[in-house]
Amino acid sequence: MNIFLTGGTGFIGGHYLSRVASTGHRVTALRRTASASELSTESRIVWLTKAMDEVSVADLAGHDVLIHLASAGVSPQKATVQELFYWNVSVMVGLLDKANQANIKRVVVAGSFAEYGRSFDNYDFIPVDAPLKPASLYAASKAAAYVAATAFAIESNIELCYLRIFSAFGEGQYEGNFWPALRAAAVSGSDFPMTAGEQVRDYFPVENVAEAIERSAERSDIRPGEPLVLNVGSGVPVSMLEFAKYWWDKWEAKGRLLVGALPYRENEVMRCVPKI
Repeated sequence: MNIFLTGGTGFIGGHYLSRVASTGHRVTALRRTASASELSTESRIVWLTKAMDEVSVADLAGHDVLIHLASAGVSPQKATVQELFYWNVSVMVGLLDKANQANIKRVVVAGSFAEYGRSFDNYDFIPVDAPLKPASLYAASKAAAYVAATAFAIESNIELCYLRIFSAFGEGQYEGNFWPALRAAAVSGSDFPMTAGEQVRDYFPVENVAEAIERSAERSDIRPGEPLVLNVGSGVPVSMLEFAKYWWDKWEAKGRLLVGALPYRENEVMRCVPKI
């Protein structure tokens, strides 16, 4: 299978690429610049150096599957509202259109659990058909991308697997995220300031996310014009405090967890757990 991948230099994309050697697939991985970090030098991976909005139909020709993981504004990184809706919606739709022109029959798109937003208040375990009520502009751009992608797949009669990824964590994650920041403090022997940690999340190892993406490219139950939407997580709830204490003990940290030292974010959603 020949796969075209966006987001290959990112956190999740890098872990997906690490699986390529065992799958036998060939991957064209997009990167913005030649100096962009290459998380894999596997011979089955060819790097294409272009901005995502410069990808052409010719670049996509000859591929069987498009896996679209790239996204602007993933927390805690920032993007303007114009950047969010340009890259996450407009450029994505343009990419799907070019993929369709290139006769690519299957598309896998990475969404976000943040799309559910305030709907989390109404579910202990949220299903994929819950209303999308995003509480941030990033989440709104991802929800808009979902609506656009599913409508495009229906109208163009292509296979679409849309993955709403929950709290992925692991090696290579942006240092400002919770798990790598926690580890950095543990390794250095520093104290770690955090909120009261009552937020309930579904922390899912990034290796498992990569496996879910791989399965989505290969599975046989996706029908043209009938988008398949999946929550990607474990379905196991854990509070941020429980998660922090587990890893703090595992790393034998010498510092202290300063629980309650930080306030909750404005519009904090307190429970985000998927129905799997």
